[in-house]
Order: sequence, then C-alpha cells, then structure tokens
Amino acid sequence: MNKRKAVITGVAGQDGSYLAELLLEKGYEVYGMIPRRSSPETQTLRLDHITSRLHLEYGDVLDMGSLLRTLKEVQPDEVYHLAAQSHVQVSFMEPVHTTSVIVLGTVNRLEAVAHAAPRARVYNAASSEMFGNTPDLPSDEESRMVPCSPYATAKLNAYHLSRVYRVSRRMFVSNGILFNHESPRRGLNFVTAKIVKGALDIKAGRKEELVLGNLKSSRDWGHARDYVRAMWMMLQHEAPDDFLVATGVETTVQEFLERVFRRLGIPDPYRYVKISPRYIRPYEVNRLRGNPAKIQRILGWKPTFTLDDLINDMIEGLSRGTLAEQAYSLEKA
Repeated sequence: MNKRKAVITGVAGQDGSYLAELLLEKGYEVYGMIPRRSSPETQTLRLDHITSRLHLEYGDVLDMGSLLRTLKEVQPDEVYHLAAQSHVQVSFMEPVHTTSVIVLGTVNRLEAVAHAAPRARVYNAASSEMFGNTPDLPSDEESRMVPCSPYATAKLNAYHLSRVYRVSRRMFVSNGILFNHESPRRGLNFVTAKIVKGALDIKAGRKEELVLGNLKSSRDWGHARDYVRAMWMMLQHEAPDDFLVATGVETTVQEFLERVFRRLGIPDPYRYVKISPRYIRPYEVNRLRGNPAKIQRILGWKPTFTLDDLINDMIEGLSRGTLAEQAYSLEKA
C-alpha cells in the first residue's frame, strides 16, 4: 500500500514543523516547500530533528513555476498552505509584501493545485484576525468580520478566494480559522514568547526590563500542537468546509504576563515591565474569543492543552536553548 503524500508550504514555521511531525507519525510522505535563502541552515531550524525524514523542496508561493513543478512531481493527496507573513504589527510596516505573499500566494497555490494535482485536498490557513473588532463575541463561522490590519484584510481575501475555488472549480478546499496558538517554537517577536523569554532572562539576571505594548488586549490562546491536529482532521472530513479552531477561553496579555511570572516565582512583574508605544498597533484589536462548537460537533476536535499547560511547555522549551532567538528571523517565511 502506497503512503499518503502531503505538501506543506511554510513547513519551516511553527505550525509547519508541528504539522510535519504529526503527518510523519501518521505514516505520510511529507514534502515541505522552503524559499531559497542565504542561510538555509537557519531557516530549517525547527525541522532539524526530522529533516532526514522529510523531502524538502526549494519553492516560493510567489513563484508559480516552483509550485507547479512540486505538485506535478509529488501528486499529493493533501496540500497544506501555511506560508505567509504572519506578524500583524509587521504588516503595517510591510503592507505590500504582506498582501502579496498572502493573497497572490494563495491564488498561485489554488491555481497550481487545480492544474497539477486537482484531486488533492487543500487546507488554507485563515486567521482569527479577520474578525478584528467584531461585536460578535464569542465569534463563530457566521460572525461578522471587521479586519483591522493589512494582515487581516489579506487573510480575509485569501479566505474568500478559497471558498470561490471550492465552488467554481469543485475543489476540496477547507479554511481553518485559527485563533492564537503558541508553543516553544514561537518567534520572539510574538508577545507570548517575548513574555516567557523575558521572564526567564529576568529570573536569570540577564535582563532587568521587559518592554511590551497593550496589556489590556485579550486573546483566545491555544497550543500549536492541538491546532495542527485540527488542520489534519479538516482534510479527513467527507466534504470541504470552514472550521473555527479555538479554546473558547479569553485571557488578557496582562493575565498571561502575571501567570508566567508567578510560575517562575518572580514577585511583582511590574517592577520590570515598561510600556512602549512602539508595540501598540495603529489599529488595535481589543478582544478575540472563538466558539469552537462546530468543529467539536462535526469533527470531534477538542484542545488537550490548557493555558497553564501551554505556559509550562513554553517555559520548559525556551529555557533549554536558543531556538526562539534563532527562529526570530523565520517568522516572515
């Protein structure tokens, strides 16, 4: 019996590396696409422990030729489209690049699948940021979407493009509307990893200050391991659909900060925290909380990590080495 084959764009990122692990565990042949860069040993850092079991291909979602070549050669059963410029704050500074990678990259991937591997099932990574400052809380698949950043508007465009191709080309394309999900592999320019690494440095005496932005904003945080399992489950379903993935629990940045410092036994975190306008978005999303009822009812997915489990895992992982520091430069992959 032939192994099932999967292609992952953005395989070198947080989600891509966990998804590659999961698919290997399930017996897939896994092909990962990575852009050619000057330091390939850095961009595959999150994959070092499984590189020998992967097929890594140079390719870029902005280069249709590389997408067509890989899909024609591999003829995958499943395609997971994770490649993006994934940092919201960066999208305000690089709106053209962010929009190009997300929107044009999605069109290229959909067209390439349609022409080179039309029977492949496709997962598209949407985002909770599409909801923006929606009045519908908790948000579900039918909630109003009010995007508040170039990243969010690009993701919303890609989300609707995927729905259009699902109907017009009769392709199996599922959107995963993932709320915030973290891990020890998260880059340090994301607030959760920044808080955990900053607290570890303060505890070790390496730093005396942690600079943050809006502590009052709240998010629905889960673990990336749980969320990549949801991606896989979407493509095992009998029909393509859109599924929201969240824990349903809302936590402020301030509470996350306090939990991390409390876990490390550091009293009064506000002795060390400095607020800088540099880290406050030009258009702030105040609250994000999802309702995962649909994916729980239809696919049977549920998170296995609590917020405290996530914090413990991030503390353990980030205290062991410099993965997040080295991975910082990968987040625009």
